[in-house]
Parts: sequence; C-alpha cells; structure tokens
Amino acid sequence: MTDGSGQGRGAASLEVGPRPRSFVTLLVLAVCAALAFAAFVALGSWQLQRLQWKLALIERVEQRAHTAPVPAPGPERWPFISAESDEYRHVQLSGRFMHEQSALVQAATELGSGYWLLTPLHVADSAGGAIVLVNRGFIPVEAAASVRQANRSRTAGGNQTVTVSGLLRMSEPGGAFLRNNDPAADRWHSRDIQAIAAARGLRRVAPYFVDADAAPAHTDAGPGEIAPVGGLTVISFHNSHLVYALTWYALALMVAAAGLWVWREERRLRRAAEGSGGGT
Repeated sequence: MTDGSGQGRGAASLEVGPRPRSFVTLLVLAVCAALAFAAFVALGSWQLQRLQWKLALIERVEQRAHTAPVPAPGPERWPFISAESDEYRHVQLSGRFMHEQSALVQAATELGSGYWLLTPLHVADSAGGAIVLVNRGFIPVEAAASVRQANRSRTAGGNQTVTVSGLLRMSEPGGAFLRNNDPAADRWHSRDIQAIAAARGLRRVAPYFVDADAAPAHTDAGPGEIAPVGGLTVISFHNSHLVYALTWYALALMVAAAGLWVWREERRLRRAAEGSGGGT
C-alpha cells in the first residue's frame, strides 16, 4: 500500500510543471504577434517618410529665407497662403506705419525677456487700404513704457513711407502655453494677428505678419524712442522622426524576439512532455 501511494505522489509531481500550450492558444498568440510586428514596422516606415518630408521642408525654408526679397503677397493671394508654402519667405513691402496702433507681445530671445513690437503697416498702392502687421523687433522690458508713450504721440498721417523687408510668418492664435491673450487688457502672449487687428479695429489685415530684418532703416524709431532690434527670427523645426522610427522598429524587434522565445519554449515543453510520456 505504501508502494502504491508513493507511485501516486510521483505521478502527481510529474503533472505540476508547465505544459505545452494548446493549438488555439498558440494561434491567437501568433496572430497577435504578427499584427503587432506589422503595425510597429508600418509606424517606423511612416516616420521615415515623415523624416524625408521634414528634411525637404527645412531645405525649402532655408532657401526661402536666404534669397532676395520678393513682393509680399497681396489681398488676392491671402486666401491661399499656408505655412508649408509661404512661411519664412523673404518678402518686401512699402507703406506707412500706424504707430499709434502698435502692440507689445511678450517675447523671450537671445537678448533676454521683453516684447516684440508689432506695428500695422498701411501698404502703399494697395486698393482698399490693405494692412500688414510688422514685427519691428525686440525691445527690453524696461523700455516698454517709453515705447508705448512714443507710439501714442505719433500719428499715422505724420509718418513717412518706409520699405520693410523680412520673413513672412503665420499668425499664432490662442496665446502661449498656459497663457491666453487678453485683448481687453492689451496683454499679448502670442502674435495672434486676427485678435490684435480686431482689438484695434483694423480691417483688411493680412493673415500673416512680417519679422523685420535687422537693418536699422526698418525700425523707424522716433525721437527718444528705443529702436527695436530686428532680425532675431529663429528658424527651427521639431524633428524627432528618426528617434520615433527607431523606437517603433525596436518595438517590432522586441515582439519578434518574444515570439521566438515562445516558439523555443514551446518546443522544449513538447519534447519534455514526449520524453516523460515515452519513459512511462
């Protein structure tokens, strides 16, 4: 009787270890692994395509920014302007600054914290009086009060015609990160062209603004006014597509490695099961 119970305990102990998975389980695992592998490879390939697109865009923008200025788009072209086809284009336009309608927009630059000075430019020879906002440049915080006072004392009628060249930029609606524009308080955190124009009652305003070049002639500073510093545009594009592509491909390899491990483990379990069955 003792021998019988000992054999029973030995037989039970053989059944405690891991068993081979069923065919249905293996099929489900294989399908899931294949789908995950294909999805990760597809995402990685898509990021490589995005990388090529981004590099081509950067090259086009660099060419636009460093060529001779062309006439700024007029009202007939405004509906067709886009960031991909027009932003950072080097443009030129002439007109009279409307200094009394200027806006100060918070800025952080290589010169420190301060403001961008955005002044509407009434474009010369434009039917219907088109207006383009010009970012005349950077002014430090301590100069803001004097610039505001100087702008209020200057009228559009007394301004001379100026020629401005700079980079075409798209509007920045909505404000900055965690900080919304406050038109009622004349507090601006982004260069939201439509909101600034509405707050000042301006009509026929271009959907873009122009970052003025660094030439002193473009500042048009009045007596006692601190001249804004132009030419501080930073041409930068977020480009992490290669990192994303490598990440997706790495995940695909991890899925493949996990599948290989499961296959080898399954083979080992089946051989062990066949060996134990043959021994009995």
